[in-house]
Amino acid sequence: MTALNAALASLDQIILGKSHPVRLALACLLARGHLLIEDVPGVGKTTLAHALAQVLGLDWRRVQFTSDLLPADILGVSVFDRASQEFNFRKGPIFTQLLLADEVNRASPKTQSALLEAMEERQVSADGTTHHLPAPFFVVATQNPDEQIGTFRLPESQLDRFLMRISLGYPDHAHERELLAQGDRRDLLPGLAASLTPTAIIAQQASVRNIHLSAALLDYVQAMLRETRERADLRLGLSPRAGQGLIRAAQAWALLSGRDAVLPDDVQAVFAAVAGHRLERRDGMSLAAGSSLADDIVQAVPVPV
Repeated sequence: MTALNAALASLDQIILGKSHPVRLALACLLARGHLLIEDVPGVGKTTLAHALAQVLGLDWRRVQFTSDLLPADILGVSVFDRASQEFNFRKGPIFTQLLLADEVNRASPKTQSALLEAMEERQVSADGTTHHLPAPFFVVATQNPDEQIGTFRLPESQLDRFLMRISLGYPDHAHERELLAQGDRRDLLPGLAASLTPTAIIAQQASVRNIHLSAALLDYVQAMLRETRERADLRLGLSPRAGQGLIRAAQAWALLSGRDAVLPDDVQAVFAAVAGHRLERRDGMSLAAGSSLADDIVQAVPVPV
């Protein structure tokens, strides 16, 4: 069993019956993306983030986002040192390898925007000085549905920083029975062995970039992008940057499948997670609200032979 397969197996022991979203989460991190987990409270969003940090062998910090959270609470603050007569920058919790931004949409838009530079450029600027973040650097954010009380909708610029948005959903009957019988899955986290190391993750990320892309596969991705831009029920389609993210995610999915080339099946497997939070419908609903829309887009584009 490879280290990646061992990591998936360990995650499946914690998050029962959710193999596809768990695999998407790992693919997102291998593609050097950031992950947004959106769902109702109590279905395992935070537990998945904890398990990812444990299995990947990463240093991690958790920030509980609230309405009174300030940007400095995340990034850090400059403190005057009387002895040296200088300001010293005290790093905030964002200086870690995996940041769990719990309930990110309960913070104000100003605080949410504090993550933008870090997620895009993997650095923090403070008082004219640039501070580089550790490598690898991942943000795993959880959020509750926008219609819940006390939430602030993430702006488009913030949503675009997340390579994928996934949802766990309620467990099926058999796995829910197992959860009820065995208790809180978080109790298993301390005994969860790390399957990877930060150095190994960086090497795997480099391997993702080397997964082969044929000309026919690139034609297929371009056709999917064009389909999102030409649909009458969509106000906005996917951008070229979203297309690049779709390709990276498909390469990571192929790597997890043990292949050295991307297939159309890989693109289809990650499409909804990559596209869902970037597409804007004319009726104002998100892609997640129309469960068949992602399938419609995939079905509308012929698969290359």
